Amino acid sequence: GKILTQISQFWFSFLEPVVQNHLITANIDEMPQVVQQYRDQLQGRSLLVKKVEVLPIEAIVRGYITGSGWKEYEKQGTVCDMALPEGLRESQKLPRVLFTPSTKAEYGDHDENIHPDKCAEIIGEERAKEMARVAEELYSKAAEYALGKGIIIADTKFEFGVDKQGNLMLIDEVLTPDSSRFWPTASYKVGRGQESYDKQYLRDYLTSIDFDMHTPIDLPPTVLDNTLKKYIEAYVKLTGNRPELG
Repeated sequence: GKILTQISQFWFSFLEPVVQNHLITANIDEMPQVVQQYRDQLQGRSLLVKKVEVLPIEAIVRGYITGSGWKEYEKQGTVCDMALPEGLRESQKLPRVLFTPSTKAEYGDHDENIHPDKCAEIIGEERAKEMARVAEELYSKAAEYALGKGIIIADTKFEFGVDKQGNLMLIDEVLTPDSSRFWPTASYKVGRGQESYDKQYLRDYLTSIDFDMHTPIDLPPTVLDNTLKKYIEAYVKLTGNRPELG
């Protein structure tokens, strides 16, 4: 939680020229007293944010074809029902950045990938256009920066809200290993799955044991340790600093 909080802080600051965000402070001393009484649990792993109306869309942006997008493309040559050129290979960079939204499912349900046109039906045409434009700009700015640090951001998920004045705001976590696919440029190769700094490592482990996605399990210490190491490595590469984990 502390790494995810710190990496989100980094990206909120870096991306502020593109769009406003909901962050007020991450400093527990600047939070209300009712929050400070839980300092032991919340220090370093919480944010005080502005209250907004959350838009019910996961703003997914893809720069490379992988994951569920690759599976759909293999079957029918599309991603979110948008046709793509023939002959693309797994993990290949897409001809252009794609905005591929999904619905925000209730707890316990799965998000549903949708065509961008359906996004307009849910939140309105003008807001949908604004969301797509901003999400693509956020991804492109972050991806260019990360590439210079040795990390490919294959895809990511943004979430947005609207304040009382009607302004679009970036919310939730931003470009963390939980919401993005981070690949090391050093080992990147088209035509196969990639090594990653994100929770794909954990997903791969769960797949290897045929996890049913319902039964509670205890993860081996090695899996937890290796996942943490990957998160730390991504943070150091992107920010140039060590995360504060104490």
